[in-house]
Amino acid sequence: MAIAENLNNIKSSLPDSVTLVAVSKTKPNSDIMEAYDAGQRIFGENKVQDLTKKYEELPKDIQWHFIGHLQSNKVKYIAPFVSLLHGVDSLKLLSTINKEAQKNNRIIKCLLQFHIAEEDSKFGFSINEVDALIEDNTIEKFEHIEICGVMGMATNTDNNEQVAREFSMLTNIFDQLQKKYFNCHPNFKEISMGMSGDYKIAIQQGSTMVRIGSSIFGQRNYH
Repeated sequence: MAIAENLNNIKSSLPDSVTLVAVSKTKPNSDIMEAYDAGQRIFGENKVQDLTKKYEELPKDIQWHFIGHLQSNKVKYIAPFVSLLHGVDSLKLLSTINKEAQKNNRIIKCLLQFHIAEEDSKFGFSINEVDALIEDNTIEKFEHIEICGVMGMATNTDNNEQVAREFSMLTNIFDQLQKKYFNCHPNFKEISMGMSGDYKIAIQQGSTMVRIGSSIFGQRNYH
């Protein structure tokens, strides 16, 4: 029952204002069910194929979050059921999500991913790009998308000050957007940042949603 124990330990350490996304990528259904039986309902996956398979096989009250880099041509497979898309990082992707959400007669919740890390390998918008998309009403035209906040990944480094600085940058971006454009949108409230290695720093910097995998399920299984 290590998974249930890990889960409960983490949950008891999180403030009430922080949502836990249990990152179940690469994990078998039996592991997910162990967390489910311990009360966890929000799980995160980063591969479309794995997510659709798990959605079909596991309880229907699970809220599935897609946390990886999403390719436009794969949106259609998860549009019927996904609860939240964390890594929305381009206009093309927004446009595709809107189209597929419309086909499924639903509004899909999305987080805008910002590039806050010093590493080049991470995806994400810059604040100027998002300002432009909002100010020319591009985002407003997407009636089947609800922007619920922001997401970002810090540099993979042992330098905690740098990690804290990058997370703080994301919180500042969230505050700017909220003040400027979303102050009448109560659902614009999520700052998704922090993973197993750095979620405590993320929470100190204002995270409302942490994505934790290995601290719950143990080291990932590569297959």
